[in-house]
Amino acid sequence: MEKVTMKSVDIFAGAGGLTLGIYRAGFQHQLAVEWNDRACQTLLQNKHDLFGEQMAVARCDVALFDFSSITDDIALLAGGPPCQPFSNGGLHRSFQDKRDMFPQFIRAVRSLKPQAFLVENVKGLLRKSFAEYFQYLIWQLTYPEIPIRPSEHWNEHALRLKQYDRKGLQDGLFYNVTFRLLNAADYGVPQRRDRVFIIGIRSDLKQEWSFPQPTHSQEALLYSQWVTREYWEQFSLSPPEIPPKVSQQRKLQSRLFPPDRVAAAQQHRQRWLTVRDAIDNLPDPRQEEAKDIGNHNFIPGARQYPGHTGSPLDEPAKTLKAGVHGVPGGENMMRLTDGTVRYFTVREAARLQTFPDSYRFPVAWTEAMHQLGNAVPVTLSEILAKRIKITLSYARDISSPEDPR
Repeated sequence: MEKVTMKSVDIFAGAGGLTLGIYRAGFQHQLAVEWNDRACQTLLQNKHDLFGEQMAVARCDVALFDFSSITDDIALLAGGPPCQPFSNGGLHRSFQDKRDMFPQFIRAVRSLKPQAFLVENVKGLLRKSFAEYFQYLIWQLTYPEIPIRPSEHWNEHALRLKQYDRKGLQDGLFYNVTFRLLNAADYGVPQRRDRVFIIGIRSDLKQEWSFPQPTHSQEALLYSQWVTREYWEQFSLSPPEIPPKVSQQRKLQSRLFPPDRVAAAQQHRQRWLTVRDAIDNLPDPRQEEAKDIGNHNFIPGARQYPGHTGSPLDEPAKTLKAGVHGVPGGENMMRLTDGTVRYFTVREAARLQTFPDSYRFPVAWTEAMHQLGNAVPVTLSEILAKRIKITLSYARDISSPEDPR
C-alpha cells in the first residue's frame, strides 16, 4: 500500500495534548489554532522539537478564522471546543452560553471537508438536560452542508435535519458519526478522566469506525495489589494493610474477585496505572536534585478539607481540572502515604496527562495547571488518531474533497 501523507488541522488546540497525540500517530499538522496567548506560548515553545516546522500556530479566535485559506486536502480535523457550557462545574447553559464553539467546529468541517474529524468534550455533554441539543450537534456534524438559516432557531434547524436524516438522503457532503464516553485510565493514562469523543468519517470513504477496546482495567489493578501483591513488589514496598473498603469483603478472592472479574483482569493483562507509576522516578520537588528537572518546582500551601483530599498515590489520579476561579485544590494535589498532601508540580501533572518530559510549559504554575487541566491526555489522543489513520488508510475509494460522493 502506497504511503500517503495525511495532513491535519487542530482547532481549540490549547497546550497541545490532542495536537501531540495526533502528530505521534503519523499525521502532519498544517495548523493549530488557539486564541489564548499563553497557550500559544506553550505550543510555540514545543513546536520545533515535537511538532515539526510545517505546523503553523495561529493566535486567533476560531470564530474569526477564514478556513477557506487552507487549500490542502485535510485528512483529519480535530478539536476540543470549550467545555464550560457543558461542564459539571459550569452554569450548564449549553447553546445559550456564548462560549459554545461547536458551531465553529461545524463551520470548519463544512469548509475543509476533512476525511475525518475528532471532537473531545466533557462528560456533562451527555447530561439528560442537554440530550436534545446533543442530538442536534450530531445531526449538524452528520450533515454540515445544511447550515442554520438566518434568524432560524436551533430547534427549527434540528427539525429540518431530523427530517433529512429520516429520508436517508445521501447527496453532497455527509459523515458517519459515532460517539462514546471514554475513561482515560482504561487506555493506560494514570488518571481517571471521563471524556466524550465524537468521531466522523466522510461517507464517500465507505469506512466503518469502531472505538478501540480498553487495554487497562481497575480489576487488574486491584488483583495486582490485593491478591498477587505484585504491585507492591514492583516498587520494592511492603504491602500495606488491606484498606477498609477491601477488608470489609469477607472473602477477598470470591467476593471482590468473582470468577468473571478474575477473568477480566487476566484478559486485559494490564492494570490501571497509578500516580506512583507516573512519578516514581521523579525526586521529591523539595530535594536539591529536583532543580535540574524542568517544571518540577515545589509549590507550598496545599491543604486538605472535606471533599478536597488529593489523589492517593496508589490509584489513578483524580481528573485534573482547569477550574473557573483558579485551581481547585483536591484535584491538583497528591495524598502521600502518611496522610499529608502537597500540590502536584507541573512536571508531575504533565506526566498524569502523559506529556513527555521534554514538553515545556513556559508559564507560571497556575497557568500551566490550567492548561494541563484542559488538555487531552497525549496517550489517549494518539490511540484514537492511530485508529483513525488506519481507517483512512484502508478507504476503498477516496474521492476528491471538492466532490465527495
